[in-house]
Amino acid sequence: MRFRVNVRAFEALDCNCSICAKKGFLHLIVEKADFELLQGELSTYTFGTGVAKHTFCRTCGIHAFYTPRSHPDGVDVNVRCLDGDALARFVVRPFDGQKWEENVGAIQGR
Repeated sequence: MRFRVNVRAFEALDCNCSICAKKGFLHLIVEKADFELLQGELSTYTFGTGVAKHTFCRTCGIHAFYTPRSHPDGVDVNVRCLDGDALARFVVRPFDGQKWEENVGAIQGR
C-alpha cells in the first residue's frame, strides 16, 4: 500500500482506547483533499455506530489510515506508517479515548 498525505500541522494524538493502544496508532486527522491513496487493495470493517470505516491492507493487514467517527469527512492517518523519520517531526499529545464520548469535543474542531 502507498499513500500520500499533506501534513498541515505536525501534531498527532496518542489515544489510550483498547484498539489504538494495541495497534500503536498515532492519529493525524486530515481533510480528504489532503490524502491520496496511490496503490493498494483495501478491506474495510466497521463496528459500534458504523460511522468509522476502518481500512486495512489486504496483503499485509496494516491499518495505516481510516475514516474516523470524530471526523467522518476526513482521513485519520497512523503517523507510524509514514516513511522515514516523519514521526520525529511530530508533537504527540495524549488523548483519553477510554472516555471517548466525554473527550471527543476537544478534537472535533481540529
